[in-house]
Amino acid sequence: MLTVDFDRLPVGPGNRVLDLGCGAGRHAFEVLRRGADVVAFDMDAGELEGVATMFAAMDKAGEVPPEATGETVTGDALDMPFEDGSFDRVIAAEVLEHIPDDMAAMREIFRVLKPGGRAAVTVPSFLPERICWALDEAYHTAPGGHVRIYTLAELTAKLKSTGFAVGPHHHAHGLHAPYWWIKCAVGVNNDEHPLAKAYHELLVWDIMKRPAATRIAEAVLNPLIGKSVVLYVRKPA
Repeated sequence: MLTVDFDRLPVGPGNRVLDLGCGAGRHAFEVLRRGADVVAFDMDAGELEGVATMFAAMDKAGEVPPEATGETVTGDALDMPFEDGSFDRVIAAEVLEHIPDDMAAMREIFRVLKPGGRAAVTVPSFLPERICWALDEAYHTAPGGHVRIYTLAELTAKLKSTGFAVGPHHHAHGLHAPYWWIKCAVGVNNDEHPLAKAYHELLVWDIMKRPAATRIAEAVLNPLIGKSVVLYVRKPA
């Protein structure tokens, strides 16, 4: 399930891409399939073990173009172990809402991007996130949880003040917002609740099959209740 639109953030052979806070690696895997060199970066060494295993499996299955490479690096988004201007692209998907000093993380993204490089920054959208916070305190008070709710205006202003030229934005995952509202209503850790379980099965079916009906429904819902907002920015040359 991709949040970033790779038509708006083109990657390919010759690009070096940082997937910051990569988690389970969904965007890193897509970058690798597209022939770019990708660094999957995260604080969670356990997650990165799974990402490295998948990189190897993709290569064995012939899914990785010959010129592409994938590596994993453990570290802190506020002090990344990379030289200035190391990357052509940076993806920061659902990361900044976890970081108390979010502007320090933005400055690090700016630093490691090459002049003229582009980044995609995604965070939870204001309305769906505000409803989740209202329904269940545990959703945002658990260790490592979300520490803020962004408005698009706040995110844009912070990225501009960091030095980025801000480009287009869009919303994503309109079908996923109701799932999280259900989860928060029944208990965010209650995966076995019948309603939450049924909706999760629907989402898995949608991701696997991608039928036209749900694609149309999500396109309609995204601007209204899209779970994530995605902003595309550029470091001036």
